Amino acid sequence: MLAPYPPMGWNSWDCYGAAVTEETVLKNAEYMAAHLKQYGWEYIVVDIQWAQPTASTHMYEPFSDMTMDEWGRLIPAVNRFPSAKDGLGFKPLADRIHALGLKFGIHIMRGMPRMAAHRHLPVKDSAYDCAQVADPHSICKWNPDMYGLRQDHSGAQAYYDSIFRLYAEWGVDFVKCDDIAREYPHCEREIELISTASRSCGRDIVLSLSPGPAPIERAEHLKTWSNMWRITDDFWDEWRLLKGMFERAEKWCIHAAPGHWPDADMLPVGALRQCYEDDGAGPAFGERAHANWTNFTPAEQRTMMTLWCMMRSPLMIGAEMTKNDDFTLSLLTNAPLLAIEKESWCAHPLCTNDLESVWVAPRQDGDGCYVAVFNLSDETRTVEASIETPFTEAVELWTNEKDAALSKELPPHDCAVWRVRR
Repeated sequence: MLAPYPPMGWNSWDCYGAAVTEETVLKNAEYMAAHLKQYGWEYIVVDIQWAQPTASTHMYEPFSDMTMDEWGRLIPAVNRFPSAKDGLGFKPLADRIHALGLKFGIHIMRGMPRMAAHRHLPVKDSAYDCAQVADPHSICKWNPDMYGLRQDHSGAQAYYDSIFRLYAEWGVDFVKCDDIAREYPHCEREIELISTASRSCGRDIVLSLSPGPAPIERAEHLKTWSNMWRITDDFWDEWRLLKGMFERAEKWCIHAAPGHWPDADMLPVGALRQCYEDDGAGPAFGERAHANWTNFTPAEQRTMMTLWCMMRSPLMIGAEMTKNDDFTLSLLTNAPLLAIEKESWCAHPLCTNDLESVWVAPRQDGDGCYVAVFNLSDETRTVEASIETPFTEAVELWTNEKDAALSKELPPHDCAVWRVRR
């Protein structure tokens, strides 16, 4: 089974936007192998615009000239990914990451490059050209590079088959497909085409769909055709977004199970926005925003990590990991907390209101459960969990303290989480 547990890894978007390079990917992969792999972190994912030679910031460059092969398939820009020269694509980079004991992933947009259609390039192993398969009326609202495909045209499946065969040749283990998870009903059939191509390419590839919010009423379709899907738009380091995630987590937690995981998005911890302009507060990041470090307080970061683990969301680090400080590293290497992802099931909130939330996650082996309490208010307050099952021991996973009761006085936006034994 693909993705029997929520995938854990690193994605380049939060720190490098569109400007990620091979050098950056490798240094983060080496850091993960040395410091995080033993805790379950394994995916290294190159996010958007890797085929654009001129990408140098977090911004998209309208109608840029993307690099592609003779069949209209995007290939890495060699000035940014030098090992892709001579038509090797991402295979040399994937090989180096695999040699570290890690897995390699890439971001794609749904559809095909507009220039592939304009140039009437042939669709590999089909009788069609890209102009016949592309749908010029199906476009992304925020990125101008691609056309969606004519979903009922047989050439659409042929095109998706061709790109996933290429990814299999490169050694890709994870594909994040963008501009699709929230595009129901328009892209429902396109999700099926992409999933079919992924599953028939000859290599196990985890399929992730973005961005959200995906519609909750299409949960069964998402579970059938993908391994993870976004339940939110881009998640950044703002308390209002984190507090709002409790409502999303409550709706989606019942759909988390082996092979398919609701995705609360990346973890904006540590060194973020490494190529973003240091222009102070901005509307995209909130009033406290600055260019190169998370705006979440330590308490808010504990709350985020705890909620993601309790709801069993995939965990994707957004930081430039080589700049991790001791606190950030401690967040990412809390083994008892991370174990919740693999050892629990059927997590759900016992109560949530504007001031607090209490969650419980039974253990799969029947040996007790995990209980988390969250202070969602702006004042210090005591939050208590009441569970019916008697217990003999409760160990708080952030402090490693044994507590006689599931109650804690918490600073604003902080949490506590216990491993409870019968």
